[in-house]
Amino acid sequence: MDKFYGFDLGDAESAVTRLNKTGQEVPEVLKVQDVKNFVTAYAQRRDGELLIGESACYEPDVVKRRLRFKSHFLSSLRPFGQAAGETSVDSGVDKNAPQTLYPGNPQDDIRSFAAGVLGELYLNGDLIRGEEQSFYIGCPAGWDKTAREEYRQIFERVGYPPLKIISESRAALVSACQSRHLQVGYDILSKPVLVVDIGSSTTDFAYIMGGKEVDLKTCGEVSLGGGIMDEILLEESIEASAGAQKIRKIFEESEAWRTYCEFAARRLKEKYFSDEAYWRENDCIQSVTIRAQRLPVRLRLTMNEKIADKLLNKKVERLGSASFHEVFLRSLRSVREGITEKQPELIFMTGGVSKLPVVREWCREVFPEAVVICGSEPEFSVAKGLAYCGRIDEELREFKDDIDQLIASTTVEDIVGYHIGSLYRSTVDAIVEPILEKVAFPIVERWREGSIDHLADIDAIMEQEIDEFLHSDEGRILLAKAVGKWLQSVAYSLEEHTMPICIRHNVPHSALNLNSYLSLADIDIHVETKDLFAVEEVTWMIDAVVSIVVGLICGGSGIALISSGLQGILIGMIVSVMILALGKDQMQSVILRMKIPKLVRKAMPKSYLKSRIDRISSEVKESLYQKLEQEKNEEITGRLVKEISEQIENCLIRMAEIVEIPLG
Repeated sequence: MDKFYGFDLGDAESAVTRLNKTGQEVPEVLKVQDVKNFVTAYAQRRDGELLIGESACYEPDVVKRRLRFKSHFLSSLRPFGQAAGETSVDSGVDKNAPQTLYPGNPQDDIRSFAAGVLGELYLNGDLIRGEEQSFYIGCPAGWDKTAREEYRQIFERVGYPPLKIISESRAALVSACQSRHLQVGYDILSKPVLVVDIGSSTTDFAYIMGGKEVDLKTCGEVSLGGGIMDEILLEESIEASAGAQKIRKIFEESEAWRTYCEFAARRLKEKYFSDEAYWRENDCIQSVTIRAQRLPVRLRLTMNEKIADKLLNKKVERLGSASFHEVFLRSLRSVREGITEKQPELIFMTGGVSKLPVVREWCREVFPEAVVICGSEPEFSVAKGLAYCGRIDEELREFKDDIDQLIASTTVEDIVGYHIGSLYRSTVDAIVEPILEKVAFPIVERWREGSIDHLADIDAIMEQEIDEFLHSDEGRILLAKAVGKWLQSVAYSLEEHTMPICIRHNVPHSALNLNSYLSLADIDIHVETKDLFAVEEVTWMIDAVVSIVVGLICGGSGIALISSGLQGILIGMIVSVMILALGKDQMQSVILRMKIPKLVRKAMPKSYLKSRIDRISSEVKESLYQKLEQEKNEEITGRLVKEISEQIENCLIRMAEIVEIPLG
């Protein structure tokens, strides 16, 4: 893709941005109906013409006018009060409180508005057919997969280029991280962050740790937004009006006039809060003429300090007889209780209401340990972040293509093959002493105690028990440690090939570093070292271990084992006589099959057996090194290289799948 569009379709206002793949650092905010932040509204004139934006709010000759349809989208998918995901924030809103009945079909209204925006973009030349371009459209973090897919299909049916639905909260954080003007003072990606997106109809919370969005039991949307303030302002103005009864009757008969006046109230509210200190000393008013009957009715909208306090603290039925202030604080506290990991050290606020200083103070009240910040243009932060997400996804796709090419080559196999010899030596170092201690010594001790009759029986018993030990959990753990240590050298060699890919795509080097996945306990993907070195592939090593251990422990047909101290002198005399009588070879066979008296065995000090086992450790290792070099099976080695390489490549694939290009 060459161009990435971000479409923040808000319940009250919307914005569209565009970011080129190269040559552009900051997304451009595109004008729709000659404004960058346009009203989320559409109207249909009697002649069928479709109007969008502010003109749709003021046009008198219309047969249909719709505003704030996005906030009703979920209600068209499920009953009111059912959460978007499995759970949602307990905002304190009474879900049984009377709800405003939406007069139309929200999905149809979103489709009509989206079609109007698309037409404007083509008309202005901001969107050109045939170009490689994609759209990233925002939605509340609390929407589940079903809702997101339904939402995506609306835009797809309208005719939008390839598109993807992205969490608005995540897009806001992406925008913050990418912005050169936002100086947080520490690495935002290494800290827990809570994003609070206060829209017109909902407040959206998202907890982000290490640049990745984390599911929260209490994460999601709260039915609380700046639109509540617009409704309160409108109602306060109606109550103060001499024509209140007429106005209410008009609103009952005409949804268009109600939304028209509500839009005017919103503009007045924004005007007041943009310079609150000034308007405390001056009149902030606006008159609206309602021409729904023969005689027009004039509605005077007024904003002052008293009304401003009511917008935040008046208890309203729609919020379960609670105020905006109360519901917002309950939501924040619920979010805090639902965070099972570290509490946020940064709270990033976005949305028009986030400009109010008092709202930021509420956040500090619930999260006193956190830094609370707000972007310079919160009304565009989501739209810009969505465009950034598009470019990030494209970089991620190219990153994965490079990984696929690396895996398709013989690079991994060549590295593993080069290091396979050291794997054998690492394995020998890891298993010899435990085998001598856990297997060989107990077997010899059993012969000493008389539970094994002949020295000749030790060979078969040791072969079986060494095999069982290497297949046991303890043996596999030993092998896993050896392989884990060996993998470090493989990882360093592999890093010479993965690091350039990471640098090329601005990915942290650790993202493809095998060592990081072997050592970090909080990473989901691990190299299963106990499976990398399958014991079945080295059964020939077991035979070598048995023959060497038996030979060194029982060297000289058992003479080395049983010759010790005064008893050794006696046994030496007996052996000399047997050699003269039977010859050396036959004598060795006789001793191996001889059932040596238990008293003779018991006379042999246990400490002598243990010291002999300890002394032969280095001899066993050296003999195994030599045997491996001389006798290792090329077919087995080749198969081992292939299987290890495949597992490393699968690990690289899984690591690449969870890589997220850094947000900043």
